[in-house]
Amino acid sequence: MNIPALTIGAVKKSLAEKEISAVELAQEALRFAKEENPKTNAYLLFSDERAVAAAQAVDAQIARGETLGPLAGVPIAVKDVIVTKGVRTTCGSKLLEHYIPPYDATAVQRIEAAGGVIIGKTNCDEFAMGSSNENSAYGPVRNPVALDRVPGGSSGGSGAVVAQGTAVVSLGSDTGGSIRQPASFCGVVGVTPTYGRVSRYGLVAFASSLDHIGPFARNVSDAATLLQVMAGRDAMDMTSAAAPVPDYAASFGKPVKGMKIGLPKEYFEGLASETGDRIRAGVALLEQQGCEVHEISMPHTSYAIATYYIIATAEASANLARYDGVRYTTRSANSATLSDMYTKSRGEGFGDECKRRIMLGTYVLSSGYYDAYYIKAQRVRSLIAKDFANAFEQVDAIVTPVSPFPAFRIGEKTSDPIQMYLSDIYTITGSLAGVPCMSVPCGVTGEGLPVGMQILTKHFGEEKMFQLAHAFEQAGGFAV
Repeated sequence: MNIPALTIGAVKKSLAEKEISAVELAQEALRFAKEENPKTNAYLLFSDERAVAAAQAVDAQIARGETLGPLAGVPIAVKDVIVTKGVRTTCGSKLLEHYIPPYDATAVQRIEAAGGVIIGKTNCDEFAMGSSNENSAYGPVRNPVALDRVPGGSSGGSGAVVAQGTAVVSLGSDTGGSIRQPASFCGVVGVTPTYGRVSRYGLVAFASSLDHIGPFARNVSDAATLLQVMAGRDAMDMTSAAAPVPDYAASFGKPVKGMKIGLPKEYFEGLASETGDRIRAGVALLEQQGCEVHEISMPHTSYAIATYYIIATAEASANLARYDGVRYTTRSANSATLSDMYTKSRGEGFGDECKRRIMLGTYVLSSGYYDAYYIKAQRVRSLIAKDFANAFEQVDAIVTPVSPFPAFRIGEKTSDPIQMYLSDIYTITGSLAGVPCMSVPCGVTGEGLPVGMQILTKHFGEEKMFQLAHAFEQAGGFAV
């Protein structure tokens, strides 16, 4: 069984034709992932017992002649900020190195109910804070495309395992680009659904009004299948939407002729040729498929970085206050007082990037600065969302770069947080607006580094987004 070549459809076919059992596939996937993981450090742990038990349940269904779920037997990896009952969840932090959750995230429950086999938890930037996966307390993840390069962050491990072929699909989380940027850097498909489309129950919070769960895959169809399973209202998450979930696969093969594509001029100003040339070639291919391309303007784009890093850090400051050494976190030893225990536990447990964002967030929420920063940022966020609403009155989809540059070298930007933050410049706008967006491979640079093209549609417009992405893939766009 060639694990790196597997798709969801290929797994289904192999099980149906009894070429392999689900247990045999799970065991082979675990063996291969453990063998390959030292190259990338993409997995933090493997869940052998859970994977085999899930695979045994699939084999029992096959023996009884029952209809299998859409993910039956599929080896899946889960980012380590998404809780898994009985399986350690660290969030890439020393503070949670011994935390074993007593419950499953809703997304995990739905995946296993659909027959999915979770083989392990993937490495990530600590508490999902980072753009390179160099902030993990358990070491950086290396990009399988080029081992001296970062895989993107914060879901770098989830992007890397799909690119490396050690999982068929994986789960990541996205707050400001943490699915799309790793997908771009690793040359795979990554989807950030509409805010509220997938339940956040069981996703350890970074910035609650911005956090999403979404899929990584090697093709558009697999990404759509995984999202289909997870999507829908959940009573455990009051922000999850009751909007109906369409059959995403039904959009595949529909013509895109006449679809209006918007290119925001603000996203292409000063874009380096190594990335820009690939995106423009991708847009030209969409034109060949009959799409109508229009230049549009999104005038508040230049305020997005400042807006995002005020709102996200403010919410992080509040969400991370719970990690104090009292309950489920690692506690500092030899503390003389309660206050001393809080201070030492947080000081020893959090990494530099988490501390930086907590301090920024605490500052913008403090007396005398709340109105000047946080409230003003929320108002600008509304203007950015209005830019998208106005744009979608003119066009069906928006196409942009994912990142200003391809995967950079490990250590290249760690000494300059501002430059690191600027790598999110094209992804945070969609996050602030809460619209669905995805990265699809769009060729490689002269050095062979992948470039991702971002597709965005209106709220709950994932069906049209997948339609366009699938047409692009089928037309050869992944290799333009």
